[in-house]
Amino acid sequence: MSRIYKVLSRAEWTRAHEAGRFEGSAVDRQDGFIHFSTAAQAQETARRHFAGQADLVVLEVEADDLGPALRWEPSRGGDLFPHLYGALNAALVRYVTEAPLDSDGTPALGPLA
Repeated sequence: MSRIYKVLSRAEWTRAHEAGRFEGSAVDRQDGFIHFSTAAQAQETARRHFAGQADLVVLEVEADDLGPALRWEPSRGGDLFPHLYGALNAALVRYVTEAPLDSDGTPALGPLA
């Protein structure tokens, strides 16, 4: 099993949870897929794209649950990143954890599996 992670605002997650599906953040919709990260990639993603943003959460999803809509594609530094082409069914989210800001303004994701 391979867990993947999505960092987003609590407000985005609340709306998605209530709707039963996450259609993606603005940048996801612009790019045509929902950006995820592996455990090894998530902290750098948070640092680059979410620094200084408060009230964030991290979704934990089992990659295999997403089926063929999940594609592993090269991105930052040639690393393969998980990209979901389609909406995320909220019922597939295994865990939601808070990501408070560290003293340097970077979201603290804590230990990821």
